[in-house]
Amino acid sequence: MSVLHLLGTAGEGGAETYFVDLVEALARAGVPQAAVIRGNAVRETRLKTAGVPTKVLRFGGPIDILTKPAAAGFATLHRTRVAVAWMNRAARHTPRGPWARIGRLGGYYSLKYYKGFDHLVANTEDIAEWVVSQGWPAGRVTCIPNFAAAPPKAEPVDRAGLGTPADAPLLLAMGRLHENKAHDIALQALVELPDAYLWIAGVGPLEAKLKLMAEALGVAPRVRFLGWRTDASALYRTADVCVFPSRFEPLGNVVIQSWAHGLPVVAAASQGPRGLIQDGKDGLLIAVDDPAALADGVRRLLADPGLRARLAAAGTHRVEAEFSEGAVVAQWKSLFADYGEG
Repeated sequence: MSVLHLLGTAGEGGAETYFVDLVEALARAGVPQAAVIRGNAVRETRLKTAGVPTKVLRFGGPIDILTKPAAAGFATLHRTRVAVAWMNRAARHTPRGPWARIGRLGGYYSLKYYKGFDHLVANTEDIAEWVVSQGWPAGRVTCIPNFAAAPPKAEPVDRAGLGTPADAPLLLAMGRLHENKAHDIALQALVELPDAYLWIAGVGPLEAKLKLMAEALGVAPRVRFLGWRTDASALYRTADVCVFPSRFEPLGNVVIQSWAHGLPVVAAASQGPRGLIQDGKDGLLIAVDDPAALADGVRRLLADPGLRARLAAAGTHRVEAEFSEGAVVAQWKSLFADYGEG
C-alpha cells in the first residue's frame, strides 16, 4: 500500500521544490510512495534517485480527458491508499477511487477544486483557519508546516565567481521575480546601503523590469540576478543577511530556511512572516513596502554581531523544535495512518 503524490505544474518555484523535498524525506522514513507529475527533468531525476516510481502526465486544462484516468490506473498499479494533490491543477485531475484524497494547500486556494476530498493540509495555521471560515469541516483540516534542513556538506559559494568582494556585506533575496515578492523594495533599500551587495535568486516575469530598475537606481553594479538555483543551501551559507520584503506571503519558507542555515533575516510583516517571526527574538519585522525600514533593519544587524548571533541561534532553535524534517514527517505519517496508510 502506498501514498500517491500528484503535482500538475511544470515550472520551478517554492511549492515545487518543497514537493520533492517532502517526498524524499518520506522516502527516507520508509513511506512507500509513487508520484504523478507534469514533465520536469530535474524533478524526474530526483524522484528516480529517491526510488519513487513516477509517471509523467499532461495535466492540461478542462479538455484534458486523459490525465485523470491515467492517474487512476497508476494509482491502482501501486495499490494507493492515500492520494495527495499538490495545488489546484493536481486536485482537478486527482481521480476518485478506493483511496483517500488529501489536498495540500500552501495558499488561499479556491476550495472548489477539493470538493469531495477527504482532508486538507494547510502549511500555516492562518490558512487552516481560512479553510474552516470557507465552510470546510474543522475536523478535516490539519496544519502541517514545511520543514527546513541545512545539508551539512553545503559549502558557501565563491563570492569572487559572482563579482562580489569577500569583505562586502552580502544580502540574499530568494523568490520568484514577481510583484508579490517585492524585490523592488530590496533594490530601493540597497540605495541606502552603499557598501552592500545583493544577490537575488529566482526567475519570473519581472526580470527585465527589475534589471532596468537596478540600473535606474544606480545599484546594478552591486546586484547579481542569479536565476533559478539548485544550490540554495550554499547561498544561505554565503550571505550575511537574508532580506525578505514580500508583500503577500502565506508562509514564508525562506524565513524557515534562513533559520535552518543560521542566517539572520529581515522580513516584511506580511501574513506568513508575521505569523512566524517573533520580532527582535528570532528575526526582524518591518512594514510592508518600506525600503527605508528594510535598510534600517539591515544596518542594525550589520552593526551588531551579537544581535545577529542571537537571532540566528533563536531561529535554529525554532527549526529544531517546530520545523525539523523528523517533526514534520511524523505529522504526515500520523495523517496517513488515519486513512489506513502508516
